[in-house]
Amino acid sequence: MQKKHTRLKWVLAGLAFAILWSSASTATKVALTVSQPLVIAVMRFGVASLILLVMAHLILRKPLPQRGEWKPLIIYGMLNITVYLGLYVIAMQQVTASIGALTVAVSPVFISFISVFFLKKPLSPRIVLAICICLLGVLVVAWPLLGGASVTPLGLLLLLASMLSYSAGTIYFSSRSWHQMHLFVINGWQTFFGGLLMLPVALCTYNEAQNHYTWAFWGGTVWLAIPVSIGAVVLWLDLLKQDAVKAGMWLFICPVFGIIIAALWVHDPIGIYTIIGVLMVLAGLALSQFSRNKTSHKG
Repeated sequence: MQKKHTRLKWVLAGLAFAILWSSASTATKVALTVSQPLVIAVMRFGVASLILLVMAHLILRKPLPQRGEWKPLIIYGMLNITVYLGLYVIAMQQVTASIGALTVAVSPVFISFISVFFLKKPLSPRIVLAICICLLGVLVVAWPLLGGASVTPLGLLLLLASMLSYSAGTIYFSSRSWHQMHLFVINGWQTFFGGLLMLPVALCTYNEAQNHYTWAFWGGTVWLAIPVSIGAVVLWLDLLKQDAVKAGMWLFICPVFGIIIAALWVHDPIGIYTIIGVLMVLAGLALSQFSRNKTSHKG
């Protein structure tokens, strides 16, 4: 009975993570209809960091970071928030929610690729093939829309650059010793610094006429701040803690949920190109996952 309960809890947590994580691109598109991208981003990270820091330091009574720990938090925040999500939210002006969801889903493949340069790991032919298949899959989904207002080459390039920054940030995080610092402390401060570094650019480019603080703005932004930035991340860390290999399998269904949510909420088209592209992305993810599992079994 206990085993069945644990399995059910695992499945529910995985499904909740996949749905929340996949909804980010659609929530971004909703908020972008009434606001500038960096205004959404700064507000999102301001709300998320405030909640995380209150939980970490006032409710859980965790200590503040030590003197030598502030610099790594700033660097991590710059890579993981300022550059990654700054470029991402700008790119979402020029791509569909479906394509945004697909690129987020292939992030594990990019991480494997970037680790070759940062961690001096050998470059597996499988990983190269997986990256090529995933990128080609995203291109197949985008192909019928290229040249129109919904998808542009610049938007796709900005998404690619954002994924590279996210991968670098993930590797930077995993390669450092955080001295038993609580995850809420790390996430709270890196989110705060990431948003703070973004603030000067947001202020310099602010155009009052382009920002309308309607339900679309607050609904999209608060959804990004709480269910995505906090809820999905907490669920993901819990899944990783239980079984890192199995947790990676939940990333497989993220593209599917992302496409469905985008189709239902912002009416993204689903055609034969979409289906073929999603299947290619899933194949690339499966290939990269198989390669990682094989390596871990050898170790």
